[in-house]
Formats: sequence, C-alpha cells, structure tokens
Amino acid sequence: MLEFLKHVLNGQNQFASGGLLLMIIGAVGAYLRAIPSRVWYWFVGQTTLSITVKDEDAAFAWVKQWFAEQKFLERIRRVDLDTTVRNQNLALIPAPGRHWFWYRRRPFRVDFYRSEDTRGWTPKRSELLVFQTVGRDQGFLKSFVSEIASCHKKHERVRSSLYVYSEYWDNVEGYNARLLDSVILQTGERERLVSDIEKFKGSKARYRHLGVPYHRGYLLYGPPGTGKTSLVSAIAGKFAMSIYAINLTDFNDRSLTKAMNDVPPGSVVLFEDVDCMMASTPRSRAEKPAPADPREKPDGKSVADKFGVTLSGLLNVLDGFHAPDGVLYMMTTNKIEALDPALLRPGRIDYRLYLGVASDEQKRELYRRFFPQAEEFEGHAFVEAHLWAETMADFQGLLLELAEKPAGLRLVERLAEPSPQQEEEAVPALQ
Repeated sequence: MLEFLKHVLNGQNQFASGGLLLMIIGAVGAYLRAIPSRVWYWFVGQTTLSITVKDEDAAFAWVKQWFAEQKFLERIRRVDLDTTVRNQNLALIPAPGRHWFWYRRRPFRVDFYRSEDTRGWTPKRSELLVFQTVGRDQGFLKSFVSEIASCHKKHERVRSSLYVYSEYWDNVEGYNARLLDSVILQTGERERLVSDIEKFKGSKARYRHLGVPYHRGYLLYGPPGTGKTSLVSAIAGKFAMSIYAINLTDFNDRSLTKAMNDVPPGSVVLFEDVDCMMASTPRSRAEKPAPADPREKPDGKSVADKFGVTLSGLLNVLDGFHAPDGVLYMMTTNKIEALDPALLRPGRIDYRLYLGVASDEQKRELYRRFFPQAEEFEGHAFVEAHLWAETMADFQGLLLELAEKPAGLRLVERLAEPSPQQEEEAVPALQ
C-alpha cells in the first residue's frame, strides 16, 4: 500500500497526485477533529447515569405524580397542564424539552420527548422521559426510583383508583369509589364481608408460614341490578385498594396472563360477568368433543386466539404461577349455575355472597339516606306503594326521580303514583 502511494505521489500526473494528497489530508483532519467530541462522549458515558421511562409503562404516570410535588417545578419556565395526576385537579408538569434540577445535591437533566404518529386511522402520541445525572453508583439511581415509587404508594393509600387494560393498564380519569355506607345489604352481610377481608389482610405472615398463595377469592352473584359492582367499588374504597377491571370477553389466555403479571400487590382484581366467558360452561356439559389437537383449529388459530379465555387459562392466573400476590379476586355473575365447579372450589372462590331481591328493610334504609329529614312513616308508605321495584337499582331510580320534586309534593305523589302493573291493568278497563 505504501509503495502504491509513493508511486502515485511521485508520478508524472501532478493533478492526480495532488488530489490524492488533499483527500488524505482532509480525511486525517476530519478524524482528528472528531477525536475531542468522541473523547467527550466517552467521558460523559463513563461518569453519568441515565434512566429511561416510556409512556407505555405505569411508572410514567408515577413520575408525573412525583414532578407535581417537587419545589424545583416552580422554577421551570415551560410547563404542561395535566389533570390525570390528581384526579381532575389541575397540576403542572414539565413541558417537552430539556430541564435541569437538583436532587440530593446532584445535578439532574431530564429530556422530555413527545412525538405524534399520524399514520393509520387514529393518530397516536408517544412520550418519553430520559433522566441523567453524574455518578457511577446505581445505588443512588435506585434511591431516586424508590422515592418516586413511595410517592405513588402514598397517593394510592389516600384513594382508590380504577384501571382498565388496553395493551397496558390505564387509569380511568374521574373515577370515585363508592362509600361503603351507601351500599345497603341484608342485615349483617356487609359487616361479615368487611371482617373477612380485614382478617385476610392481617394474615400475610400466616399464609407465608403455611406456604399457601396469599390471595383470596370472592364471588358476588344474583340478578342484575342488585349492586354487585357497586359493592366491589365500595370495598376497594374502604380499604384504599385500586381496582383492576377485567372483562374476560376482551382477552385470550396470553393477553390475560400478561395483564395479570402487571397487577401490583394489594389490589382488587375484578372479573365482571364471569359467566359470559366462553369456557365458563361446566366441562361435564360440553356438547362437542375436542378436536384431535386441542391447540389447533383448521384455520391455524389456537383455541385461545379464537374463543378468548379458556377455563384453564383463567384457573392458571387465579392460583397458578402467574397469580399476583396479596390481591382480592372479586367475581360477579348473574348465573352461578353456569360456572364450572373447578372455578368454585376453595382456594379460587373462598367467600360467596348472594345479592338478590331487595327486602323492605333495605328499601327503607335507602329512603332514609335520600331523605334523612323525612318521617319514618313516609319511608314505609313509599316502600308499600312501590313493591314492584324488586332490585335496589330499580328502587334507587325511583328515589332519584322523587328527589327532583319539591318537598311538598313528595308525600302526595308517592302514594298516588301507580306501579307499572297497575298501569297495565288500567288499560283494558279504559277500553
């Protein structure tokens, strides 16, 4: 190679030799000019720590929550208005761009990236946070992350949140848990349920000692409109636990396992209308035999992909390797007879509560909650005049209509108002 260069440079063609010499000098100059920047980037990489948080991760909302409580936020000039951090209360968070702050006497730089993907039918916005600070010890970075997690747990203890799953768990804005006193059950049922949950939450060490998975299953069953979902919301609010709601018809075995892996300890996992699952029919009642290969169908799709969650997939997330720790499984159903006995055995369902037709006592108690200043005979009269309202949902609807009327008309109209059955009987008489 050197001989070739000497031959070209010493040759008779001065234009070629001069051009080659300039090219070599330019390449060497460009390389030498890049050395300082390469040395600088190598030095920065060796002396700094960085951590990346994507918006598809639950920790992204935790970081925004942490930002809203920091004093240095008052000195940031570019901010965004956010209502997801404090449940519809206004909060300020750093806007996209580069920001600097001090944390435990160390400088921090955070780069907030936001991009809009306009491809497809629905534009999608993605966000990314990159934190960087000086140092080489990851222990400092772990303490920083622990503080963010502690901030999130502090807020989780204050109120109950609701999450739904769409590729990742998404917080439902504006959700407010029901008050436990607003859910009226038969005498003693609410107290027994609360006592059972309190006993479970205080038995973690005993579960660990016995080697039993630390979770408990509850089944709320009965006709529609009896307050099953409202009771779950009230229980979660009572114990400041977040609800992770799962509609099994929207999942298959694979996606259900992934969703359950992301449920944090100490939560309520709500399976609504579990009887609507395709595989909820008892196995002894199956009408068609399984194909030769139960994992494969003629079109090449697996059973889980075609028919959603299988019974085996549900049982695995309830008490298998993928079962989360310290959670309450709350299941609701209108048809308990449609559920497979394997799902109902202890260890999967540990407590059953039937919510049926509302009693007169329940209705009178609900009337007292709506009209605490009313006389007792008014509640009795209203209940007697509307015996056709069998569920608490029906009766609550009547009370909401009554509450909108002037106080002077309530006593008169509630006695004069005919029931639906009376209206139907009156039509033939008029004809």
